[in-house]
Amino acid sequence: MAVHKPRREPSPDNGSTSTLILNFPDSRTMQFMLLFSRQGKLRLQKWYVPLSDKEKKKITRELVQTVLARKPKMCSFLEWRDLKIVYKRYASLYFCCAIEDQDNELITLEIIHRYVELLDKYFGSVCELDIIFNFEKAYFILDEFLLGGEVQETSKKNVLKAIEQADLLQEFQNQERASSAEDASGHHQHSAPTCSGSEAESCCITTALGEVPAEEGRDTLPIKGSV
Repeated sequence: MAVHKPRREPSPDNGSTSTLILNFPDSRTMQFMLLFSRQGKLRLQKWYVPLSDKEKKKITRELVQTVLARKPKMCSFLEWRDLKIVYKRYASLYFCCAIEDQDNELITLEIIHRYVELLDKYFGSVCELDIIFNFEKAYFILDEFLLGGEVQETSKKNVLKAIEQADLLQEFQNQERASSAEDASGHHQHSAPTCSGSEAESCCITTALGEVPAEEGRDTLPIKGSV
């Protein structure tokens, strides 16, 4: 069985080995990716194989219980059904991926770490709450990075550039919608009930967080030295 290892190409500036090039086998690299907290709350899920909702829930429940039951010093790879599970914990979040039996576990760890780096670059010291409040951004970053379970863009700069362009487009569309709404409403103003005074912050935060404990999710995900 051929082993697919990452290789580094010299930088065009000074000849140093700074650019990581990932090589993958011909088969689909990843079956799915799950992000969940230490309490077993699912924060993000991405499936690259067609499965029913019932099967997805069953897989998620089984894997979350299995990974959370493992001790911190145990190996990050485990055999599950006919697949291999690769996971990595960053602060309060677990990143869990399923790959085929012939795929490389170390490459998958590198993919997980690259995704965490992208999240950290975009949010700045990313934590669990960033993903909870901006889950659509987390999905968009993942879609720019992975396509069909395979890496489509290894450059963090190019991925973040695409995200920045999408943010600008979204901001422009929001401004257009707001302007159209103002023109349609004319001089009629409708006020909605809002929190006031010292109640405003606690009320809004409680409503948004839902089941998230007050102290959970605020730890930043450690980037350096994790892989």
